Amino acid sequence: MPAYLIGIDVGTSSAKTLVMDERGNIVFTIAPEYDFATPRPGWAECNPEDWWTAILAALKAVFEQTDVRAEDIAGIGLTGQMHGLVLLDAAGQVLRPCIMWNDQRTAQQCAAITGKVGARRVLELTGNPVLSGFTAPKVVWVRENEPEIFAQAAKILLPKDYIRYRLSGEYFTDVSDASGMALLNVAKRDWSNEMLEACGIPRSWMAEVTESPIASTRVNAAAAALTGLKEGTPIIAGGGDQAAGAVGCGIIQEGIVSATFGTSGVVFAHSDEYRVEPEGRLHAFCHAVPGKWHLMGVMLSAAGSFQWYRNALGGEEIAAGRAIGEDPYTLLTRAAETAPAGSEGLLFLPYLSGERTPHPDPNARGVFFGLSLRHAKPHLTRSVLEGITFGMRDSLELMRGLGIAPTEVIASGGGAKSPFWRQMMADIFGASITTNNASEGAALGAAILGGVGAGVFDSVESACASTLQETSRVEPESAQKLYAALYERYTALYPALKGEFRALARVMEELG
Repeated sequence: MPAYLIGIDVGTSSAKTLVMDERGNIVFTIAPEYDFATPRPGWAECNPEDWWTAILAALKAVFEQTDVRAEDIAGIGLTGQMHGLVLLDAAGQVLRPCIMWNDQRTAQQCAAITGKVGARRVLELTGNPVLSGFTAPKVVWVRENEPEIFAQAAKILLPKDYIRYRLSGEYFTDVSDASGMALLNVAKRDWSNEMLEACGIPRSWMAEVTESPIASTRVNAAAAALTGLKEGTPIIAGGGDQAAGAVGCGIIQEGIVSATFGTSGVVFAHSDEYRVEPEGRLHAFCHAVPGKWHLMGVMLSAAGSFQWYRNALGGEEIAAGRAIGEDPYTLLTRAAETAPAGSEGLLFLPYLSGERTPHPDPNARGVFFGLSLRHAKPHLTRSVLEGITFGMRDSLELMRGLGIAPTEVIASGGGAKSPFWRQMMADIFGASITTNNASEGAALGAAILGGVGAGVFDSVESACASTLQETSRVEPESAQKLYAALYERYTALYPALKGEFRALARVMEELG
């Protein structure tokens, strides 16, 4: 009898649900969508009932559109958007809409928590500064601004763990997702009494925290009747979307790093020990691999910079692509190949919407530096791709400074589709660039974790070995030396311009 695994990703705008067999073959995917609200500028909220409704529709589709039977499902793995605050009362009822990861209302609360605990101590305990997207300052905001809601609160859940509660009636989370709350002692992999006390949060409000591949709960009778799942089906703890996504592409041992070129760019490194970047420029979280951690750097405009360039300066390519049925990005990249490595001294800073790693500066802006009469459009295009890749290298260098030596970078996202850009990555990163057959992101990682927790696989490592295969590999070439020299010039630009970025922001605020 075949064993199937379900991975559920409670995302920002959809509930991606996939079914995988024990050999790693994806047999079904669906992603029912929902909206989130922005009741005020900078706010982002979602009704948790919308997630549950979407997942009910997804599970219904699994049984109606495939031959998978409820008794064939060995386990369910959960993942989802991190940091969101779901408040429940003593009866398990939702008290208010979820305050989501991209909500920015809590700057004052972040400063207050940091002042009370101390910035250095916060880093030591949680591996990160207290950031406005994290969960703890949202709880404090509710206490200060919605005291009647706070007075009824009895449980705090993260988005994926609310779905676990609806499936099982029990309150659990995992260490990787909990790491993004600013409430976990990340080194000890348990709740921090010091952070809880500083935020005025009773420990009894927190879900039980486990390692990610643990079968924490099981589908109860009520959920089985609603979903078509078999009562007693194991529900595995799972992980936050970044950690689960890393499992889904094989970032499960030290020395292997992922670089994801989405609208934003994420560099993710497995770490065998708890490491904290002294200035908090990298996130340090528990990994979904038991007893391990991960470091993560985020740049705000990675492929987003290339998208801006296409929209602003790629009108010819958009028109030509429409006429001949080809992607304008392909046409732009093909022309960029005609410019030499280094774009004849033209550098691009990809800070189009501020920056996060390694410069947490909302005032930073994009720059073309070194323009001359020799430069034509292919040079500009190539410099944008090089600047994005230099920006991703910033996170790699911080990781190297903490003793992680990346020997292989698994690339994904739009940039990974281009052999030209993958070669550029290898030369700029100074490491092998590989791709693999993983294409389903965090939902796949959740299914893999589900397989470990259900006993289909012996470990996360053996599960990845059974389900993932390398599809390409590129090694650094002769341009590596040139790019190393240009990277030094690239890294000198932000310190030289930081004051000007701030001054320009002030002028635009006062006179713009």
